[in-house]
Amino acid sequence: MRISSPVRMLASYARRYRLKIFLAVVFMLASSGLNVLPPYLFKSVVDDVLISRNTLMLNVICVCVIVIFGLKAVTMYLQRYCMNEAGQGVVMDIRNALYDHMMRMKLGTIYASRTGDLMSRITGDASTLQNIVTSTFIDLCFNLITFLGMFAFIIYLNWRLTTLIVIVLPFVGLLLSFAGKKLRAAGHNVQEHLADITATAQEAFSAVRVVRSFANEDEELERFREAGRGNYDALLKAVSVQGVLAGVIEVFLIAALAVVFRVGGMSVIDGELTPGELISFTGYIAFMVQPIRSVMNQMSYIQTGIASAERICAILGTPVEEDRGGHVHIPVIGRVTFQDVSFSYDRQEILHGINIDVEAGGKIAIVGPTGSGKSTIADLIPRFYEPSSGRILIDGRDISEFGLRDLRRQIGIVPQECVLMRGTVAFNIAYGMGDVDMARVKEAAEIADISAFIETLPEGYMTLVGERGVTLSGGQRQRIAIARAVIRDPRIMILDEATSSLDTASEHAVQKALNQAMKGRTSIIIAHRLSTIRNADRIYVLTEGRFTESGTHDELIARGGLYAGLYGNV
Repeated sequence: MRISSPVRMLASYARRYRLKIFLAVVFMLASSGLNVLPPYLFKSVVDDVLISRNTLMLNVICVCVIVIFGLKAVTMYLQRYCMNEAGQGVVMDIRNALYDHMMRMKLGTIYASRTGDLMSRITGDASTLQNIVTSTFIDLCFNLITFLGMFAFIIYLNWRLTTLIVIVLPFVGLLLSFAGKKLRAAGHNVQEHLADITATAQEAFSAVRVVRSFANEDEELERFREAGRGNYDALLKAVSVQGVLAGVIEVFLIAALAVVFRVGGMSVIDGELTPGELISFTGYIAFMVQPIRSVMNQMSYIQTGIASAERICAILGTPVEEDRGGHVHIPVIGRVTFQDVSFSYDRQEILHGINIDVEAGGKIAIVGPTGSGKSTIADLIPRFYEPSSGRILIDGRDISEFGLRDLRRQIGIVPQECVLMRGTVAFNIAYGMGDVDMARVKEAAEIADISAFIETLPEGYMTLVGERGVTLSGGQRQRIAIARAVIRDPRIMILDEATSSLDTASEHAVQKALNQAMKGRTSIIIAHRLSTIRNADRIYVLTEGRFTESGTHDELIARGGLYAGLYGNV
């Protein structure tokens, strides 16, 4: 869903809860109306009780006060309950949509973003918005309605005295408009610095081994402190603007109250106004200070919430992967063809005129120096990126005709760095497959040559692995990744430097598992260690985004080119 503004975003998600919101508004109007009545009773207390000495009226007023505040308590509870139910639901839906959108954003956008910043949108910004919708917004509306109701009553009591208040209100409005802009800018600043805190901490914890390896704890603490100081300064600036504004507005209102009391007092002396009417009028003015002060307090939070909503809108407005193929299932046999494919990223051309043709069940390898574009070729097949020009075909059909989910479920990928998810070993092997029979999980583990190790674990396949699989060795994680790839029975296997980060013993075990996994499948091997690709049907040498050599291992060795030089250095 493309969202252009915070208001439209909230309105679009609020439609589902419109009945609850309607009830909340009804109860809010009722509670605000009841909140307006007590100052009006001052008139009766003075004129009908204290001056007229009417005991019956005194009793009536006491009962009315109890009834008014009792009903106010009930309506306040109902409006808060209804609004919280609606507000919590709206923010929950927004958070879910935000997470779903992030998961579908283009990989280039994700890689260009800081993970901590993205996380802060789901956690910090969504939580701020949640507080605004379920608490601050309710209080703001309640106080605004109360203020308007009291203003209507002072017009009813004495319109001439009300004109003295009206003179002050334009100045208050200008101050509110000025403060709103300042507070929104301050709110953006606060949320940006809060995102920096989250990102700094997330980066440090995700790379804790690197931090400790370089004994860099103190420097990371200083980075965190610096981010915290930025957030601290931004918060103080917002509080300063809010505090100054609240004080200035209160002085304006009290000055207006003093003028009203002076003019109204003379009207009572001249007999134009009763003492009860003057007390009721000034009571309303005094009571109006509290709603305005509350509105000022809420404005700061509202502006921060708008800043958070704008940051969420910015994410929801980013492009996602285009799934032109829809949900049509197209079974894959396994022939992969690149036709004059070029690819550019951020205006830099990475690949130039790539041509490959792999028969179903064939095995090719792509080698070359670091940064030559090998992994980019692998990423183009499952459509992690789209080619800038040329076409990629599977079984003679352009890959854009395949649905993304359908295409990727028929491709098995074993990356260089295997990341395991939080959960059991069985969950990680069957990841993305839903409810899979345990027999299939064990069969995949057998193919990956990891079943014997799994059975030695305390709870076998039900053993929990640590976050990112840190409780397992690199070779063990990699073989679980192979099992995760083959359980889908894919027709195409992509091995992206799957053994480059392993020691010799682990590499031998993983290579054995890979050879088993590749049987009967089209295999595309991105290799750093050339010893692992000798048996490939064809080897392509990639240099600066172009194929400079191709042939079998023996042919390339005999040619004495770059491949022979690289192989000689193995």
